[in-house]
Amino acid sequence: MNVLINLPKAQLLGIDNSHLCWVSDKIGIHKDMLNAYRKMQTAAKKVHIDLHIASGWRGFDRQLQLWNNKFLGKTPIKDLSNNIININHVSELDKIYAILVYSALPGASRHHWGTDIDVFAPNLLAKNTQLQLEPWEYEKNGPLSKLSQWLEQFSQEFGFYFPYDSYRGGIAHEPWHLSYAPLAEHYQQQFSIASLVAVLEESDIEGKKIIINHIDEIYQKFIVNINKR
Repeated sequence: MNVLINLPKAQLLGIDNSHLCWVSDKIGIHKDMLNAYRKMQTAAKKVHIDLHIASGWRGFDRQLQLWNNKFLGKTPIKDLSNNIININHVSELDKIYAILVYSALPGASRHHWGTDIDVFAPNLLAKNTQLQLEPWEYEKNGPLSKLSQWLEQFSQEFGFYFPYDSYRGGIAHEPWHLSYAPLAEHYQQQFSIASLVAVLEESDIEGKKIIINHIDEIYQKFIVNINKR
């Protein structure tokens, strides 16, 4: 694999997707991790785990839509106990931090890079059951616990790891979220607060002024506060 040098800002921020390959009509991943993903998928299949991607690359505009929907109350914001937060009873800053527990800022999502995927195994779900992407599904006695156990044991053999392996006071535990380390580490190293602020300044993100005023704290608590492998 070639060393990635001077990655385009547009790739880092989720604006450019020219580095992707498409594994389905809607799911794109970084072209340089396709081989590793396919090998992991094949290995999982040998133990009757039908590994699939629920979400791959997500662009800036899509992340912006998800963010604004939550900020405006069109989509519920949930706390760590899965309770819906009444946004009318919290400050705008508290609302921003509550959103960040489960949803990254547009421009700061690891899904922008194509190196990160949310995975599941449809053959482990009960018939006519829809994936919720909630921790209980992947925990002991959950329908996807077999997948979790297998990934914890073998995913690193293929270059993958869990950036959100536990709650560290920022982003919630996401047992479905895998990152391809050989590529993601380059993107993480070249990500900058200045570029993030610049793209947010030009966007129509809700809560813009407060976000930018607290961007250093957000960066430390919700962007780099992850499992370092």
